Amino acid sequence: MAMRKFFRANGGVALLLVAIGALLGYRAAITGYADSSIVPHRDLRIRYEFAAIAEESTLSRNSTLIRLAAVNDGEPDLRKEIELLVDGTFPSSDPRFRSVADYRRLSFILDRLQRPGSRFRIPQSLHHAKIRNVYPEFRLRLRDWAQRRRFRPGVMSELIDLVKRPLDRHYSLGSLDFSSRTRYRTCSVVGNSGILMNNERGALIDRHDLVIRLNNARIVGYEKNVGSKTGLAFVNSHILNLCSRRENCFCHPYGERVPIIMYICQPAHFVDFAICNGSHRAPLLVTDPRFDLLCQRIAKYYSLKGFVEKTGKTAEEWEKVRDAKAFHYSSGMQAVVLALGICDEVSLFGFGKSAVARHHYHTNQKAELNLHDYEAEYAFYRDLILKPQVVPFLSESGFRIPVVVAYD
Repeated sequence: MAMRKFFRANGGVALLLVAIGALLGYRAAITGYADSSIVPHRDLRIRYEFAAIAEESTLSRNSTLIRLAAVNDGEPDLRKEIELLVDGTFPSSDPRFRSVADYRRLSFILDRLQRPGSRFRIPQSLHHAKIRNVYPEFRLRLRDWAQRRRFRPGVMSELIDLVKRPLDRHYSLGSLDFSSRTRYRTCSVVGNSGILMNNERGALIDRHDLVIRLNNARIVGYEKNVGSKTGLAFVNSHILNLCSRRENCFCHPYGERVPIIMYICQPAHFVDFAICNGSHRAPLLVTDPRFDLLCQRIAKYYSLKGFVEKTGKTAEEWEKVRDAKAFHYSSGMQAVVLALGICDEVSLFGFGKSAVARHHYHTNQKAELNLHDYEAEYAFYRDLILKPQVVPFLSESGFRIPVVVAYD
């Protein structure tokens, strides 16, 4: 399919064309694209933002969905984990604390290896990571992260300072005083869906100012379909946890010069951040916990909404089909929301699914993870493209959603 773009028109005639085009485009988008679950592209797709249609925004939202989306069932357990980790009183046999327990064992081994007369050499990677200084940094980072863990949708306006400026310093972009609030002009977020293999869009992906890739997805051998450029690697902490333990990866899946930003799946994974941070020449960032909670709330809202629309049941019954404590947004969704905050135009590649495509283009995985609601996330992407004014939690904070374009 051809690319679908959006434009804003001025004047009375143009406004009429906008209205007609938006309504016809929306109808075309809903039909004939059930396989990949995200809106298709046309050569011209008009994004409607004028007042007559925008009236459906907050008025159409169900207050019950908003209220239930604000409930984070896993938060009390998370707080308890943090307390045990900071105090050092966690049970080492608990798999949630395996990273920190492994670090403690490794520190003991290093002490033995460094004794006079030892015949063993410490692996070079452990020297680079400054592993012996990990625990103080781990506790400091974890405490700070826990203290800032509050729902604050206004964090979207801070993403330029939190994310783009460190990247600019690394790549030496823009003025050295970094006083400008300029966003990237174009960004591509490359998902890992097998539908990427349907088209050779690698060159198009690489033409964007910033290319964001997810969870160490392979590039070599797939360049024609997924491109070869990586400006920012977005990973969940499980991925970095695995990478930090492999000599051929060791904290640098795309090389030492490629910045990484990760969201924390488990508080114990801050030990992997501390290990890797000492070896990084490029920025190694952690998503702001306020941003994490915003993404969680958006994901749950769309999951609740989809459940009510599909089943006809009340939103309160959602927990009967979803594990409320385990429910979580995907890495891809959070990467998309991140791009909204630092880019003027966001292009999505490899988001969606097909009955004949792999779940991930570079693996044999076919099944989806139950803790994510991908259909709800696809609905979120459709709203970003077609009806950004109805996306909850963002407009209330005064944030203006940029142009979003999706490719099958």
